Amino acid sequence: MTAVSPHLDDAAFSVGGTLAALADAGHEVTVVTCFTRSVPDPEGFALACQLDKGLPADVDYMSLRRDEDAAAMAVLGATPLHLDLPEAPHRGYDSAADLFAGVHPHDDAWRDVRAALAGLPGDLWLAPQALGGHVDHLQVLRAVAGTGRPVLWWRDSPYVLRDPAAVPGPDLPAGLTPVELPQDHVRRADACACYTTQLGFQFGGADGMRAALAGLPEVLLGDTRARELAGRHR
Repeated sequence: MTAVSPHLDDAAFSVGGTLAALADAGHEVTVVTCFTRSVPDPEGFALACQLDKGLPADVDYMSLRRDEDAAAMAVLGATPLHLDLPEAPHRGYDSAADLFAGVHPHDDAWRDVRAALAGLPGDLWLAPQALGGHVDHLQVLRAVAGTGRPVLWWRDSPYVLRDPAAVPGPDLPAGLTPVELPQDHVRRADACACYTTQLGFQFGGADGMRAALAGLPEVLLGDTRARELAGRHR
């Protein structure tokens, strides 16, 4: 079982309960996070993304986040794999609004993601629907959708909390129906608590995160092949 996460927290926030339950059932779970590259001496919006979380300019922000992710994955019982690809603020996106205004015409990060995923194991994959329209999520959706793998597509949290009517990215395959798998929401919250650099920004703190996620079921969508494989993972 392989989950493909855009950022260092997306998989835990969105399907952490499912991943924990799968690991408890004896399945080998790997979470591949795509955009985790450390960029020395960040500037402009990229620098602002760490300053607004209370971190000084000389801190290796992504190194902190990779450590947080390793701790979260240990809680879930999953193995982390971090790809050395840069986040959108290091690819020319220069404001928070720009992150949600559509993929830049010459941003082909999805090609790098797909190339990095080639050959990775996993009979069944999980990946984001790109609810909310963050450009990194759209790039991962496009990359995974073109692999031919059987995929269960998750609802992106916290974006689905902010807009329950959010629509998926345009590359989500058609003909998908819901898939129900066991979920451990307590372990999800415990894992998400490891992302200390993100909790204030995303949820107003750890208590806010636990309250927000408490009523959020993890709804997955899959095609016939993915649903058949998922049935073997219950």
